Amino acid sequence: MKILLIDDDKFFRQLYSDKLRQKGAEVVVAEDGEDALKKVAEFQPEVILLDLVMSKMNGFEFLKALTVKIPILVFSTLGQEKDVEEAKKLGATGYVNKSFYDFDKLFATILEVSHK
Repeated sequence: MKILLIDDDKFFRQLYSDKLRQKGAEVVVAEDGEDALKKVAEFQPEVILLDLVMSKMNGFEFLKALTVKIPILVFSTLGQEKDVEEAKKLGATGYVNKSFYDFDKLFATILEVSHK
């Protein structure tokens, strides 16, 4: 499975990309929405894990700019219902709160959205 992980936090990028690779995923990381748009075209991911809070082109702006249909799992600490609903309205498939770390649940959710 090809996953694009978009997060401006270096610690989270490293942690989750390593764990996803251990599960057999091919992972490419992006630091922000601008970087991610380039990598979507090059890498053609099957699933995108998207943080919403980033300094350059945040997750909402990325969702507005994305022109291809790819399952997107919002993976963010922004857990307010209005943020989740806004992300889904802009095309996100699902949401996982990054603050409540449970990698097995996250991976199960990735598998679930990748088959939608």
